[in-house]
Amino acid sequence: MTFDNSKTIISTRIRLFAATVIFLIFITLTYAAKLIKYPVLGMSDTVWTLILTACYLIIAFLPMYLSYQYVWFSDDNDKIIFRYFHAGIVSGRKNSVEINKQSFSGYKVDKKLFGLIQSIILFQHIKGGEAKYPPIYISALTREEKAKVFRSLNMSLRKV
Repeated sequence: MTFDNSKTIISTRIRLFAATVIFLIFITLTYAAKLIKYPVLGMSDTVWTLILTACYLIIAFLPMYLSYQYVWFSDDNDKIIFRYFHAGIVSGRKNSVEINKQSFSGYKVDKKLFGLIQSIILFQHIKGGEAKYPPIYISALTREEKAKVFRSLNMSLRKV
């Protein structure tokens, strides 16, 4: 089975782009062109600017705060493969984890912030003991995608 969460990441980026365009149009129409006459709905331009700025910052920084990562997962061959990178405003370094199913020794799910930030830590048998990989954040995966990953990892554990 192979899948990725590109649809989620693309929709997050489109939402950020749309928020940026709306925010810039508002700033241009309000302050540069002075086409919007205030008060609007009983609020001044300063209040509207604060509200829209807060909304924009939430849309821009929430994926970074929740550690959204693009995740590509495959267990088709004799290896478990994760490829991932941060999908916030500034993309991070691309990472890859490849573990032979025979040496796969387990995983741990870590949840923070009431379960909004979730990560998987993979373990592998090596000659000197057990290797622990850095966390792979799965916060941006849907429930179905998470279930597929857990089902696949559990099946790989049973084969060992």
